[in-house]
Amino acid sequence: MRFEAVIFDCDGVLVDSETLENQVFVECAADLGLNLTVAEAVAMYKGRKLAECIADVEERLGRGVPDSFVPDFRARSAKVFQNRLQPVLGVEAVIQAVQALSVPFCVASSGPREKIEANLSTTGLLSYFEESIVSAYEVGSWKPDPGLFLHAARMLGVAPKTCAVIEDSQPGVQAGVAAGMTVFGYARDTEAEALAAAGAQVFQDMAQLPVLLQEN
Repeated sequence: MRFEAVIFDCDGVLVDSETLENQVFVECAADLGLNLTVAEAVAMYKGRKLAECIADVEERLGRGVPDSFVPDFRARSAKVFQNRLQPVLGVEAVIQAVQALSVPFCVASSGPREKIEANLSTTGLLSYFEESIVSAYEVGSWKPDPGLFLHAARMLGVAPKTCAVIEDSQPGVQAGVAAGMTVFGYARDTEAEALAAAGAQVFQDMAQLPVLLQEN
């Protein structure tokens, strides 16, 4: 494998959280009088900073959300995740394949560290990443800005151009491309065209990824 490091996104790549999280967000928005479907929320908010999602809700409502919105959303999401969150199908085998090649890897996510750790713990993946977590809240850079991934490369001690990024959102792909990295876009549905247009090499089954990493 020519890559010297692999950087994983968390939500939607390591843990199957996108639908669950957006369902909670839709419910919280509905409490304020804004009706969205989960499909609409995923399409609009996937991979985006929470503050941007809230700003969109406020614009649609024509007023600000209460101060309790974010902590309520976080608490309700955590409860749902604790009971229902699963690892993305096949991703543990991918991690083990990378590990077997002695290639350094990490998770770089737009979420707070405590959320990343909790979700990885719930899904049984935390032991792989305990010393290798990069949170946008600590770096001060959110996708599509490349800063998060560039920080991850520095932490792993490799040049950005030697990194493979595994992403599932358009902002994440844009961030990886802007960082000068090779991006693999995980698309289980109709997102393939959008991920490819952003510059990703698209795949739809985690079982494909170890081969793609070896071939590139």
